[in-house]
Amino acid sequence: MPKHPRFAIRRDNRGELRFNLSARNGQVVLSSEGYRSLSSCEKGIAAVLESCTDDSRFDRHTAKNGKHYFVLLAGNRQVIGTSQTYSAKASMENGIRSVRANAPRARVDDECRG
Repeated sequence: MPKHPRFAIRRDNRGELRFNLSARNGQVVLSSEGYRSLSSCEKGIAAVLESCTDDSRFDRHTAKNGKHYFVLLAGNRQVIGTSQTYSAKASMENGIRSVRANAPRARVDDECRG
């Protein structure tokens, strides 16, 4: 049975809320910054949905260790989420395509609520 793409909202060890966007295969393709409230976290998810169709909102980077990653930016250029690191640029581009394909179809699971 295939999994569905999803945004999983969790509370971190500092008490902040964060979301991870997972693809159908369960792999996390985008992780958010920390939010103080659930409504702010939900607005972050809405910003992903608004921004993921615009390639100019994906900033591509190379880390000091030579690995590649991207950040997704909101319209105000604030970081919404960050990818994992990839050994190849092509893999990073696949990650971007995954965000674009999965975010619009993803369900939201608030794992903070029992």
